[in-house]
Amino acid sequence: MTPRRRTKIVATLGPSTSSPERIEAMILAGLDVARLNFSHGQASEHRERVLRVRAIAQRLNRHVAIMGDLQGPKIRIARFEHGRVTLQPGQPFTLSTLHPLDAGTDRIVGIEYPPLVQDCAPGDELLLDDGRVILRVESVDADQVQTTVLVGGELSDNKGINRRGGGISAPSLTPKDHKDIELAAELELDYVAVSFPRTGADISSARELVRAAGSPAWIIAKIERAEAVADDAALDDLIRASDGVMVARGDLGVEIGDARLAGLQKRIIRHARTLNKLVITATQMMESMIASPIPTRAEVSDVANAVLDYTDAVMLSAESASGDYPVQAVEAMARICLGAEQEPTSTQSHHRLGETFARCDETIALASMYAANHFPGIKAIISLTESGHTPLIMSRIRSGVPIYCYTRHVGTQRRAALFRGVYTIPFDATRLPPADVSNAAIDILRQQGLLQKGDWVILTKGDFYSDSGGTNGMKILRVH
Repeated sequence: MTPRRRTKIVATLGPSTSSPERIEAMILAGLDVARLNFSHGQASEHRERVLRVRAIAQRLNRHVAIMGDLQGPKIRIARFEHGRVTLQPGQPFTLSTLHPLDAGTDRIVGIEYPPLVQDCAPGDELLLDDGRVILRVESVDADQVQTTVLVGGELSDNKGINRRGGGISAPSLTPKDHKDIELAAELELDYVAVSFPRTGADISSARELVRAAGSPAWIIAKIERAEAVADDAALDDLIRASDGVMVARGDLGVEIGDARLAGLQKRIIRHARTLNKLVITATQMMESMIASPIPTRAEVSDVANAVLDYTDAVMLSAESASGDYPVQAVEAMARICLGAEQEPTSTQSHHRLGETFARCDETIALASMYAANHFPGIKAIISLTESGHTPLIMSRIRSGVPIYCYTRHVGTQRRAALFRGVYTIPFDATRLPPADVSNAAIDILRQQGLLQKGDWVILTKGDFYSDSGGTNGMKILRVH
């Protein structure tokens, strides 16, 4: 039997992937989570894409989650009189809060975030356009930042500004984000990603707004500020406050420097999994496929390394949103994930040996994984769940045994699409006599050809099927 891919694929929808035909082709190619980038597009476009994804997924009998990605406080320069300028190394260049926002020159440009002047000091380095242009701050007054160009080049309208080492004080949630949270609630999105959070308090604030809007969406913290990775305490604070994190390598790489990025990616993935949280690896994973039907070897290696580090998901951005080969990008990513998962290290776990557990359901989940990894006859793990928390914890452990999330809740069915190595089975245990539940659950997998006579199965459940967090039992059953 062909092995089933465990690492999930997140792909951004955009102009290249709005048609029903493209969305269907991407789902068939392996799309697990559709991302809406609220930095681009109108609410009406996002509504239409959500309706199409849901309708097509239902028709194909696939469980596809949808994530709304908030824009956050992107700090930008304003616009140039002629659309773009070229800056030369060594020349002076001024960022001004008073200069007209549409009259920039090669000597001065307006800024759309006036507090930037309070965040800068002489000697700071400002990185524009994802670090393509670098400025050194010479002096600061009440209205402007005087700089010298260290690395020059072409600079066009509305490019982003980062400060090396972080420290820009913009709040994590903007008025636009508040409106987009309301849209996420209206569209019943499964995940909301928060851009540029600095602390766990930023994530808690976002969660309060999401819940106040009436949404049960899980919250993803995008790790992209230097402050968020200043030390393990800062990183763990963000992770604990969230339901999952995204290694957002664009702005993070600009703020901390690209040399540190690979090591930090591994640390973030490791910490997230230890703390029972999801983790997505993102940004430029297959950038060349915006204009090419095949990835570079370096991109293949990048995706494979994230898979071997046991990320839950890998993500496509412009490759699928505006590229020429969005379906091929998903196909290539799925192929690379499957290839990397064939390495024995991807199923061998030494995780949490000697650690204590915090909850009953965590204890059952991890005991199940230990049994599955040490009893060769186990062919499947069935988790009867309300919220999806038990299969989530199970999926933190490296294993080659598939985990099946049996749930009656549509939201949980979609949400589990992001969990590594977890596959959704719609199942309502409350409609069956308790004595029949185990056999009915096993019969579904046997009818799908996933189990055969003589196989062993681990089944976890709670005494009361309607209680979230109530998993307190594990059985090892023989398929008859």
